[in-house]
Amino acid sequence: MNRLKLAKSYKSVYLYFLSFLISLPVLAQVSPTGPTIQAPASTGSQGSIPTNAPRGTTTTGNTQGNTTGNTGTQQQGNAQSGNTQQQGNQPSAEKGKATVADQQAQKADNSKDPSKVNGDQGAALTPEEQQKEALRQRIYGYSLFANKNLDPIPDLQISTPTNYIVGPGDELNIFIYNYAESTYEGVVNKDGNIIIPRLGPVKVAGRTIEEIRKILIDKFSKFVPGLLGGGGETARTKLMVTLGDVRSVKVFVTGEVINPGTYTMSSLSSAFNALYQAGGPNEIGSFRDVRVIRAGKVVTHIDIYDYLVNGKIDGDIRVQDNDNIVVGYYLKRAEVTGMVKRPGIYELTPDEKLSDVLRYSGGFQDKAYRARVKIQRITSRERKLLDVSEANYDSFPIATGDSIDVGTILDRFENIVTIEGAVMRPGNYSLDDSPSLKKLIENAEGLREDAFVGRINVLRTRDDLVIQSIPINYTDIINNTAPDLILTRLDQIIVPSRFEMTEVAYISVEGEVNNPKVAENEGKFPYTVDMTLEDVLVQAGGLKESAYTNEVEVVRRKRNSIAGAANAQISEVFKFDVSRDLSLNSKASSFPLYPFDQVIVRKSPNYVEQQTVFVEGEVLVNGPYTIVNKNDKISDIIKRAGGLTDLAYPEGATLLRRTLVRDLEEPTDFEQAAMTEKSIKAGTIIPNSPNVKEEKIGIKLKNILKNPGSFEDLIVQEGDIIRIPKRLETVQVAGSVLYPTSVKYGKGMSFSDYISQSGGFTAQSLRKSSYIKYPNGNVDRTRRFLFFNVYPKVEPGSEIFVPLRAAPALNTQQTISTATGLLSSVMGLIVTVLAFRSLK
Repeated sequence: MNRLKLAKSYKSVYLYFLSFLISLPVLAQVSPTGPTIQAPASTGSQGSIPTNAPRGTTTTGNTQGNTTGNTGTQQQGNAQSGNTQQQGNQPSAEKGKATVADQQAQKADNSKDPSKVNGDQGAALTPEEQQKEALRQRIYGYSLFANKNLDPIPDLQISTPTNYIVGPGDELNIFIYNYAESTYEGVVNKDGNIIIPRLGPVKVAGRTIEEIRKILIDKFSKFVPGLLGGGGETARTKLMVTLGDVRSVKVFVTGEVINPGTYTMSSLSSAFNALYQAGGPNEIGSFRDVRVIRAGKVVTHIDIYDYLVNGKIDGDIRVQDNDNIVVGYYLKRAEVTGMVKRPGIYELTPDEKLSDVLRYSGGFQDKAYRARVKIQRITSRERKLLDVSEANYDSFPIATGDSIDVGTILDRFENIVTIEGAVMRPGNYSLDDSPSLKKLIENAEGLREDAFVGRINVLRTRDDLVIQSIPINYTDIINNTAPDLILTRLDQIIVPSRFEMTEVAYISVEGEVNNPKVAENEGKFPYTVDMTLEDVLVQAGGLKESAYTNEVEVVRRKRNSIAGAANAQISEVFKFDVSRDLSLNSKASSFPLYPFDQVIVRKSPNYVEQQTVFVEGEVLVNGPYTIVNKNDKISDIIKRAGGLTDLAYPEGATLLRRTLVRDLEEPTDFEQAAMTEKSIKAGTIIPNSPNVKEEKIGIKLKNILKNPGSFEDLIVQEGDIIRIPKRLETVQVAGSVLYPTSVKYGKGMSFSDYISQSGGFTAQSLRKSSYIKYPNGNVDRTRRFLFFNVYPKVEPGSEIFVPLRAAPALNTQQTISTATGLLSSVMGLIVTVLAFRSLK
């Protein structure tokens, strides 16, 4: 009875318990705990890996030290013998793609267990294994694969490679956008096809992403508009193919590697990635010839030294399913020790020489003895010592097992003395050949003519390394009035020069001279004794045609002015009438120059270069015209151009004037300014030049030609462009009108008539601000009279512009109302499209 009451009181719990039992399978599938790898339960069972184990970098070959649980020898054998069955027992649905989470889990597992990459380091090593590991550490290239910070596994979150070859299991995303928009997703099935609605199966296996894109463009173009361009225009609709999840491939790494076996990797991985997963070559493996075998044929050879030395691998390719990467034995190997940048053991190809080994080792250190190296060679009976000179490095063959030792130089000098300064051959000399100061100067080919022999300094390093200064008057030694100085080791003799103790003098030349090296010497020329004014003008390249030779100025520093006087003279100015040919004749000034004199050649006041204006358009003769008089006007230039043609439209004539603007706050680029001025004078267009002011001046050519020399007849300037258009017959209407267009000009038509022929004003037109731009550049606006708009007069070639009224800001209620209306329209459109598709 009590049990019955208890059951009735807890009958509601049964429903919750039943719901919990039903939800257990679902909870098991979404469990956040990571996958586990169980060891074999008995010696007779085959090793197995759960189907949800990571496949991005899972090793299924040599699993020694990689499983947890029982560690018996029998279990290790079972795990190795069950490799193939592990791959076969996995359901086909679980053989799919390698995900980013899988690779991260495997990388974390590898960081905890280094034995998965380069052997079992966690367990205690035997003496033989320790010796083998020490040998591996000395082999060049081994650290590349042992380095956990190096991660050559490609990131799956990368842009789609256009040369990627698609295979079964890859997921493709297809996007159509621009003129038409659509999205398709699909996984390549075992037959190599991807199923696309309205297209059916499309064969994509074995093709690159770019080839698939072209195939899909061809197929989609039958019912998607704009995919194919025509009429010289590009396609309006674009199609893009990207990778989603990528497939996994099974790769075999065999031969002399740390962990040979089978590896499941992403299809984006390369052969080098698989070799890294296997731990790289072992102590007898080859780094120079790694073969990739595909379908029984060697498809490429990989030289790992190419990556180590040059940072690239020409033979590295993306792996495909069932590729076999084979690492053989090394053929020739040598060890380099001593004064090289990277001592170690290096593998060589059969044709490489001693110089190649030294190059792989990074070359000699700074203090290495480069002239000769010693090589210990193992013969068939004993060891042999070889000395190789530097001249034979490129041709000396290396035998396997050679040990190359590079020695160091002695960092000291026993018999060196140094002489510097005003001698013919300064430098280091042997104390044995130059025991005294006199003998040392003789060996240095004697003193220069500018040597200051009255005081020669000798810096002597004493035994306690203290430097002592010994002044010498070499004139007394030459005259035998003082004994010669006996030199000691490390003595440093300094012979001063008279020129070094004087200021370098020059003459500066400015103005109208043909100085071809003004950028190098900045107008300064070395001063020489008895230099005249004509001499320095010749050095400056002579006088320009524009030079004002009647008054050539020489400005000289005042050297003996009264000290402290407020009106003390600081310079003197001399003026000379110089002959243009600068020849030595009776007119030559023969004026001697002093150091630091300044010569100024000014420009002649009456010298003016030819100035040109340009006439374009409807005149009898187009082209450039030279300004004859300083007060030449527009009418003078038009008259010289032959006058206007019958088709000329003088009301639209304009004057284009460009001037160079200089910013006083910024430094002037004189080269750029000169180029700009040259372009202005030539009448060429200067695009995007911030220092050029361009003005379009509206002129009334009709009045100018009727009254030449009147107020409206402007004086032309150099570089002016006078443009006279052909008779215009249209009026352009733009801005806020219903149909902006060009309207044929009609005599008597008003401003409103042209607006009417363009469809009229819109609701947003700002009529009172309408304006018109005439062909000659003048602008006229609309005026107001009481409540009426007075529009300007329209002439042929004019441009009418109607501004757009600024939209008022919406309040909150208006914004919500507008958004609701738009949302209702969109929903109605969606419902209509869905109904239409269901009916279809």
